[in-house]
Amino acid sequence: MSEGQQKILVTGGRGQLAGAIVDEYTRDADVRAYGRADLDIADYDAVMTRVQADRPDVIINCAAYTNVDRAEDEPDVALNANAFGVRVLARAAQESGATLVHYSTDFVFDGHTTRPYGEADKTNPQSVYAQSKLLGEWFALDAPRGFVLRVESLFGGPAAKSSIDRIVQALTEGREAVVFSDRMVSPSYVVDVAAATRTLVDRGDAGLYHCVGSGYATWYDVAVEIARVMGKEREARLRPMSVREVSMRAPRPQFAALANDKLQRVVPVPTWQDAVRRYITAC
Repeated sequence: MSEGQQKILVTGGRGQLAGAIVDEYTRDADVRAYGRADLDIADYDAVMTRVQADRPDVIINCAAYTNVDRAEDEPDVALNANAFGVRVLARAAQESGATLVHYSTDFVFDGHTTRPYGEADKTNPQSVYAQSKLLGEWFALDAPRGFVLRVESLFGGPAAKSSIDRIVQALTEGREAVVFSDRMVSPSYVVDVAAATRTLVDRGDAGLYHCVGSGYATWYDVAVEIARVMGKEREARLRPMSVREVSMRAPRPQFAALANDKLQRVVPVPTWQDAVRRYITAC
């Protein structure tokens, strides 16, 4: 490590977003990434010991429980990972003087709207998972310098298994891709989220931001764009489906798009179409 090099501690270090965060910082920072087996963020003593040893300037929390339906049966597990573990990290950040970055979700809203949500809009979580994520936001913002970045519809990364990857795979194999025609989203490329995270930490004021790709669309519109980028407009087999046709135990917000105007005042964020093009081109 070079003298004066920034020290970054990443939790949830084996995940999709964490991989992009590590890639973003590794070239000129001292990055320590810890997976769930290495560091349970709900373990107060383990977190305090690790933070005292690493002395990070920034703690970036990518750890999360993301099985939305299973959380209905495992509320304690979801709360530990998404809320109480965040409270531990906020305490560690307070005691060490580190900046804390925590990622949240569009699920904190109920989806009963016709326009993208802004940071000032009222939350109304509809599931155990969503409630646990909202509670985590509150804990993270208790840190002396805490950032909460709401993300959604993430794609990209070396081990990606996103909705966009499933659409790409179906088109590549000539299979039918079934996509929602009435669920509105703001697809977000993990590379762009990582770059925006770094700029916010370096230049922005602490607080809540919507860290998503610019613009929004239905999943059907996204699939059409993917087919265009892949040069498969004519042979693409896209079947639109309504959210009402799918039975899911935990409700999802139907209009889930987020407005990133506040973020854009600090760092320009590419459109989701540009991000999809770059991702598919790089694959």
